[in-house]
Amino acid sequence: MSEVGDARLAAVAKLFADDTRAAFCAALLDGSSRTAGELARYAGVAASTASEHLSQLVAGGMLEATKLGRHRYFRLASDEVAAALEALAVVAPTKRVSSLRQATVGTALREGRTCYDHLAGRLGVVLTDALIARGIVTPDFAPGDLSPLERLGIEMPPGSSRPSVRPCLDWTERRHHVAGALPAAFTRRLFELNWVQRTTQHRGVRVTEIGHEGLSDLLRAQIPSPQT
Repeated sequence: MSEVGDARLAAVAKLFADDTRAAFCAALLDGSSRTAGELARYAGVAASTASEHLSQLVAGGMLEATKLGRHRYFRLASDEVAAALEALAVVAPTKRVSSLRQATVGTALREGRTCYDHLAGRLGVVLTDALIARGIVTPDFAPGDLSPLERLGIEMPPGSSRPSVRPCLDWTERRHHVAGALPAAFTRRLFELNWVQRTTQHRGVRVTEIGHEGLSDLLRAQIPSPQT
């Protein structure tokens, strides 16, 4: 039986059980919106093939499509979809590395990356531990004392339908990092302050020198040093 309660697991699993659809979802794990043409090039498939797979993902509730001008832009439907993909990666077999470039990308993503709209990888887990130790997030993943974040101009997003704080299983660290509306707001502010910045690797993120100083002071914790 493929159901757990009223959840039809096989229906969702079927959507991800295709290399092209999985590649599309992976390309969108950085929270971006991309056209069908961009996704087709990313996955190395024809436009007609991409269109068919994207239609299935939208119909299945995994992606959302927005029309702007002549183009339709696709993005993950929610952070829950991103969390599901991250969790699947925990139990998925490791992809064989066949080039130095793949090894470099893999190392960079393990060090720090975005998982939809929050931070993941070693950096995400370290920051999660620091947020818990500082009392900003409780050990059972609920909001705590938010005053340190408020001093950075970060407030609990009002009227959000998504959880303010929740655990998200990190596929490279095999531990939870923090996700939800509040970590998303925290991540946006870190980018605005240039405390973290994107690397040349897909989804890759690094702490800047000013970010290392600022985060160490804010969280009173040992933060990974900027990578050279």
